[in-house]
Amino acid sequence: MGLTSAPALAISSSPGGAELFEVHCVGCHPQGKNIIRRGKTLRKKALQKNKVDSLDAIATLVTNGKGNMSAYADKLSAPEIETVSAYVLEQAEQGWH
Repeated sequence: MGLTSAPALAISSSPGGAELFEVHCVGCHPQGKNIIRRGKTLRKKALQKNKVDSLDAIATLVTNGKGNMSAYADKLSAPEIETVSAYVLEQAEQGWH
């Protein structure tokens, strides 16, 4: 008689990409736009033009900031930066619907 067990469900209390974006990014980037610098949106075309169209490039920008954009290394953990960066890239691919 073998014991079977149900797989453990991982319950995470850490916020997802959409939540992190809503808290930390939407103030300047509503719907992927940029209220500070028009050409620096989070739209796919602008990310490509500004050479921040990969997960690593977005994460580096979020971590270190650049120009008018603040650095978030002291506000977000490395996993949170990766999560919000993946969210930005995913939304850019989908046209920020």
